[in-house]
Amino acid sequence: MIDLYFSPTPNGLKLKLFFEETGLPHRIVPIALSKGEQFAPEFLAISPNNKIPALVDHSPIDGGAPVAMFESGAMLVYLADKAGMLMPTSPRGRNTVLQWLFWQAGGLGPMAGQIGHFNVHAPEKVPYAIDRYTRETARLYRVLDRRLADHEFIADEYSIADIACYPWIVPHEAFGLNLELFPNLANWFRAIGARPATLRTYEGVEDVYGARQRPLSDAERRMLFGR
Repeated sequence: MIDLYFSPTPNGLKLKLFFEETGLPHRIVPIALSKGEQFAPEFLAISPNNKIPALVDHSPIDGGAPVAMFESGAMLVYLADKAGMLMPTSPRGRNTVLQWLFWQAGGLGPMAGQIGHFNVHAPEKVPYAIDRYTRETARLYRVLDRRLADHEFIADEYSIADIACYPWIVPHEAFGLNLELFPNLANWFRAIGARPATLRTYEGVEDVYGARQRPLSDAERRMLFGR
């Protein structure tokens, strides 16, 4: 059994989508970020960066002690290898997946997260930041759009590269981006969104960058953003 420490952010949803696609046995351990549960000592022992997702594999392949992991990209590689799914077996295919996975973890996720923050959560509008991160996220969307012009999936076969990127395309409206300006990306997005595992993953999930029912309290803001 694998314990997945989870909150429905784009990074958390990557792992949930992986488990839905593979059926790998797991247990969801909810982490309430706005209540500061990510700072609990027992969670920090698993995720020293105090971020979700994190996991503990109680039955690792080597049969040894439980394996604790943080960082969603590393977790996806570990789980794909464990499940024998969603990662090519050829060295060239694996290399392609890893390139796009690192691209998402180092570029698409951080930049989209910044525009999501400044568009939705920032207590005041900062025009320079909004312009900077909107432009950079749009550039990254164009990179993906060009890749998908002659590829059905990001790395030829459906893989953890697609799983890593999809949750960062879901909030495109909150990012101020019109997906129809990226037609190849839009087609891929609709295809991934129609997969049964994706539908199960997002059932009942509220977009963390979407319209909120209420503003964040000062206490919640401090927990989430250090203010």
